[in-house]
Amino acid sequence: MSDPQNEGPIDAKARRGRNIALALGLALFMVLVFVVTIVRLGASTGNG
Repeated sequence: MSDPQNEGPIDAKARRGRNIALALGLALFMVLVFVVTIVRLGASTGNG
């Protein structure tokens, strides 16, 4: 791993890009879990 204190601007930009990609991936996963949960709950209410 690189030391954040001794990294150049190119390394900092690459790290920022990875962090943004990771945050977007996590957000998309959370939305997917939410949508699947809502669909499953909605489908289960019609069975009674």
